[in-house]
Amino acid sequence: MRYAITGASRGLGLEFVRQLLHRGDSIDAGVRAPSDARHLQELARSSDGRLRVHPLDVSDPRSVRDFAASLGERQPLDVLINSAGVFGKNQPLSGLDFDDVAGTLAVNTFGPLRLTAALLPSLRLGSARRVVHITSGMGSIADNGMGGFYGYRLSKAALNMAMRNMHLELRGEGFVTIALNPGWVQTDMGGPQAPLRPEQSVRSMLEVIDRLSDEHGGRFFDHDGQELPW
Repeated sequence: MRYAITGASRGLGLEFVRQLLHRGDSIDAGVRAPSDARHLQELARSSDGRLRVHPLDVSDPRSVRDFAASLGERQPLDVLINSAGVFGKNQPLSGLDFDDVAGTLAVNTFGPLRLTAALLPSLRLGSARRVVHITSGMGSIADNGMGGFYGYRLSKAALNMAMRNMHLELRGEGFVTIALNPGWVQTDMGGPQAPLRPEQSVRSMLEVIDRLSDEHGGRFFDHDGQELPW
């Protein structure tokens, strides 16, 4: 299987690359600064050509177009994992930094939309036709009992809606599109106090992705496969 993974220089994206390489898959990894992605480059050197590293800023339309071109429109792509994300600031409404909110939306919501659209020709040639958006439980409106983090919550709730739209538009072509919450994970974003290690979260998410069928399309899942409230 051939995967494209964004945000692959660290955290969940890097762990997706590690586990997929270990089981024999091929990966095109997108990162903002390939020369700074030391761990990813080490994996590429030992991958026998199964891992290719590309520059990609999902908030930059030109970078997205260049990434799609480097993958090749006539080359099949089986699975896209939109993993790149930013957390943004946590501020009260009275002091909200709207530029920060806009920047968070540009990466977390518009980025996956833009990249999925750009890679559709390759995904249509693939055998799996799976699109996975790494979202967050903080994007659940029903589960929001704490507030805060306006930009992050907005961006992930909007991503969930975008995923649902993609499902409705693409399901007739055999696409399975889901939103997948990794849980609270020990990454730069989640912090060391988080209960899940990256390898645990990614292992369970890959089990969910591997089991996907038509009935799962358009739904919002936790990393362990439990369905989450919108």
